[in-house]
Amino acid sequence: MEVTKFEELELNPNILRAVEEMGFEEMSPIQAKAIPIILAGRDIVGQAQTGTGKTAAFGIPLMQLINPKDRTLQAIVLCPTRELAIQVAEEIRKLGLFMHGIKILPVYGGQEISKQIRSLKAGVQLIIGTPGRVMDHMRRKTVNFDAVKMVVLDEADEMLNMGFREDIETILSQVPEERQTVLFSATMPQPIIDIARTYQKNAEIIRVVKKELTVPKIEQFYYEVTQRNKEDVLSRLIDMYNPKLSLIFCNTKKQVDELTSSLQGRGYFAEGLHGDLKQQQRDRVMSSFRNGRTEILVATDVAARGIDVDDVEAVFNYDVPQDDEYYVHRIGRTGRAGREGRAFTLVAGKELYKLRDIMRYCNTKIKAQPIPSLNDVNAVKADKILDKLKTIIENEDLSKMVDLIESKVNDEDFTTLDIAAAFLKMMMGDEAIKAEEVKTTEDFGDTGAEAGMVRMFINLGKNQKIRPGDILGAIAGETGMPGKLIGSIDMYDKYTFVEIPREYASEVIQVMKSAKIKGKSINIEPANRK
Repeated sequence: MEVTKFEELELNPNILRAVEEMGFEEMSPIQAKAIPIILAGRDIVGQAQTGTGKTAAFGIPLMQLINPKDRTLQAIVLCPTRELAIQVAEEIRKLGLFMHGIKILPVYGGQEISKQIRSLKAGVQLIIGTPGRVMDHMRRKTVNFDAVKMVVLDEADEMLNMGFREDIETILSQVPEERQTVLFSATMPQPIIDIARTYQKNAEIIRVVKKELTVPKIEQFYYEVTQRNKEDVLSRLIDMYNPKLSLIFCNTKKQVDELTSSLQGRGYFAEGLHGDLKQQQRDRVMSSFRNGRTEILVATDVAARGIDVDDVEAVFNYDVPQDDEYYVHRIGRTGRAGREGRAFTLVAGKELYKLRDIMRYCNTKIKAQPIPSLNDVNAVKADKILDKLKTIIENEDLSKMVDLIESKVNDEDFTTLDIAAAFLKMMMGDEAIKAEEVKTTEDFGDTGAEAGMVRMFINLGKNQKIRPGDILGAIAGETGMPGKLIGSIDMYDKYTFVEIPREYASEVIQVMKSAKIKGKSINIEPANRK
């Protein structure tokens, strides 16, 4: 019988306490399959997508394995990017919250290596790092693998895409043969299978296939925004569509609190809902939403479970959900009981690629829309007011009102058109003003790249013994951008050209200013900027 609850495993009580603190109730499918096998000391190859809970699937056995009294390095986790290494380290630190004496160190490029060396000398039991930086420490002899009992390769296919195969194989060849090797990958290309055969012992292959997702018939749109403009764009969309009731989803409790407070400050009738609220508070918020006193409910995915309100006219994804299934659950809250429904998703930077994954897995089309200008919002508001006026004109007796207006026209130097325009402005408020439009990406001009890309110049080339894999690994590792998105890399003796997706270009220039490749400072800028 498959284990589904963490309490059924023979885990350290302090790990169970941390799991409970994190709010996990039942194991995800990948955790239920992987954890018992890893705890039994066997090698595994796990095929699972991001957002399935795989970090805890190897993090819990890691915490169980490590001896806090032994200050030597006992385990290594390899990740493709700096961003993922930091994320994994944070997650595993939460699992070790009540286990005193365990030192976890993320190691990655872009951070002062001297700081990492000092931490390593003080004693670290678990390293979570990018292959390039782990190799740097190996060359400097600042890490000792003699006592390593487990190696985890997280998102192994992504590491191969980024050109890290040679580094991975070098690291694995230096770790004791008696170790346990755990490999997680979203896909299973031949190079992954080759690594598994060469460096693992009778690995058990486990696969978690996401259930088929059916997306309800709801109009779905997305808007490319910058992080700082999200709130303004959200407000414009709410004003423009003016839904009777709407749900806004955020990924964290903190974001729910911040956004709710901000919307209330803008004059909206908004309330927040998340796991930290007491039952009495939850009941009050839901009652207010159901009877229409609260028009906007801002919630996390977990808190929104069980919300069944028929009149929700729109769902806004303020954050793109981490899990594809969450997207379907979110938008299914609108368009109930045969009514029309709309779903809007705000996409900042790299979230666009996550949204494309959601479209692919859910087999749905989410249409790109231009950010509405204030003029667009005002035009829609005016149309709605004029539609209401038309209904009143057709169905009401306005003779007394006509007399009042005629007397005012006779007494003052006004026309009936002036009075109608003044009434319309009064109804719309003071928002009919011009504002600066929101820009989503910087204009880099023509750099000679293919559509959607920016061609970058880098001041390092073959003479500095730099390889294309070094360039790809550095950019992906420093920015957190998936390596497969980087375009052609043309290398010459003294410089290199590399193509970057346009939406990442500003971030790449900013982040890479302080980066180094093989110890050499770099200069990166758009090529042939006009």
